[in-house]
Amino acid sequence: MTGYASRAYAESLAEFGKLIHLPRCGGHLLRRPVPGTSEHDAMGCYPLFFCADWNALEADLAELPRQLASVSLVADPFGDHSRELLESAFDVVNPFRVHYVVDLEQPTEKIGSKHHRREARKALEKIQVEVCQDPPGFSSDWNNLYQALAQRHDIRGIRAFSRRAFERQLAIPGIVVHQAWLGGQLVGAQLFFQQGDVVHCHLGAVTEEGYETGAFYALDCFSFEYFAGRARKLDLGGGTGLDSDGDDGLSRYKKGWGSETRPVYFCGRIANRARYDALAPPPVATSYFPAYREGEFS
Repeated sequence: MTGYASRAYAESLAEFGKLIHLPRCGGHLLRRPVPGTSEHDAMGCYPLFFCADWNALEADLAELPRQLASVSLVADPFGDHSRELLESAFDVVNPFRVHYVVDLEQPTEKIGSKHHRREARKALEKIQVEVCQDPPGFSSDWNNLYQALAQRHDIRGIRAFSRRAFERQLAIPGIVVHQAWLGGQLVGAQLFFQQGDVVHCHLGAVTEEGYETGAFYALDCFSFEYFAGRARKLDLGGGTGLDSDGDDGLSRYKKGWGSETRPVYFCGRIANRARYDALAPPPVATSYFPAYREGEFS
């Protein structure tokens, strides 16, 4: 199990919850305290939950400790599951957002819109992109780059990760890091994990100068060339909005590269009805799951 599916990735998030291994399916959850209470629940590793055997997931969930009020996760869009299979294991299965996917089996010069290809050519005239040869040694620079982005966009909690989380992730075997340089100055980077024949863009961040000089265009274009022949698909991830229409700026940018889309499902299960109802007494006037955590990612 490599990348997102590895125990090492789950352990990189240990400061955000106690690791729970699911022995049948091979996945991992994080046990978290519910703020202001003595209760706990569990979530899948951020940003996506992976496992080796999706058919065995329900049996693992059924045997979770009774002290947990609920379980929530976002399912790998390339996982070997159907919506019906997810609905057999969870009480809530909702479309979360779409992911924009690049078909790496097409000629790389045909990937993306004319606009995006033009912007990438312009950016690559100024920016040099290269493969980082020492990902663990890049952890401090990467943390500074990403935390500046997190501050700019007010990203908090597990989505902001941490210095320790990045130290662990950049030491995971198989991680690929691309760096963008402008006149000898680091202006951006992207992190990737490959799961089988699918590459997932884990995270990307650029400086203000990187935004101004099109570093993301350069980084993305470089990644298509790099992974062509190594994988069939590159998952760019989704936008910032929770809807599947993709009206936000990040979605529009990724649409410009994408060859196709994949639906992503948010899944929630009440593990202990009495504990859940004590935290969110019915009737509950929200569709958010778990209801007692509404607003946690606002």
